[in-house]
Amino acid sequence: MLSEPRSGRLAAWGNALLAGLVSPDDAVLAIVGEDTVHRVEGLPGESAPVGLTLALGRLRALGVTGLRVALPTPGHPLGLSGPPEFNARALEAEEAVVCHGAAFGLVPEVSEAGPAGDVHIEVVWHVLPVREAPPADVPSLGEAERELAEALRDATDVLSKLDVAGSGPVADAAIDAYRARSERGREVLAPGYPPRAVRVLELAQRVGLLVSLAYENGHGGAVSASEMAARGAALRPVERTARRALVAAYNSVVEERERGR
Repeated sequence: MLSEPRSGRLAAWGNALLAGLVSPDDAVLAIVGEDTVHRVEGLPGESAPVGLTLALGRLRALGVTGLRVALPTPGHPLGLSGPPEFNARALEAEEAVVCHGAAFGLVPEVSEAGPAGDVHIEVVWHVLPVREAPPADVPSLGEAERELAEALRDATDVLSKLDVAGSGPVADAAIDAYRARSERGREVLAPGYPPRAVRVLELAQRVGLLVSLAYENGHGGAVSASEMAARGAALRPVERTARRALVAAYNSVVEERERGR
């Protein structure tokens, strides 16, 4: 999780725009990030894809008051509420944005073009109907923070015993580099998010990075089948916990508004 999911950027900066905390130009710039262009297809009243500025304005006019993130994986429909057609598209993309206040969801389709070293990334967000129901398995910020601390401690202990590369100096160096990039001006979350959401998101990204490094560096010292199985058993719940925490952080503005805060 070296970079934030596109659904996270859309939800975070879309929420800031809906709250009047940022300008449309600033929101779109943050959402697009390093991609070339984002378009939105399937908006009611539009026969062709439109730009993000028009799309966010149209969603507001349709009654959307907030945006939530979903990060589903097979067997874990995290943040989804149905119907099956939308869930299937979101699962294929491994992410989606679910609107609050109007029954719409957006699923990204990412395409790449251009030669190596000069690849252009274009994103089309497909607007689909969703079911207005509580999202699946999304914890509160407090729950997510506690889960992350426990998962990180347990996983680091297990991975260290198995001599997995991602649990030692390699992970520390990568996390330090990630922190340095963050400190060069990248906002962790958009304006309007509580400090606790920023803290949870940063910790979730660090935990996700640890998991990614452990997977990417082969089997490390885990040479037996039982040791490899133990490493997988340690990583899977940590990865799940990190995804739950990411969703909790991105969705916190909408959740707090629903609780009347």
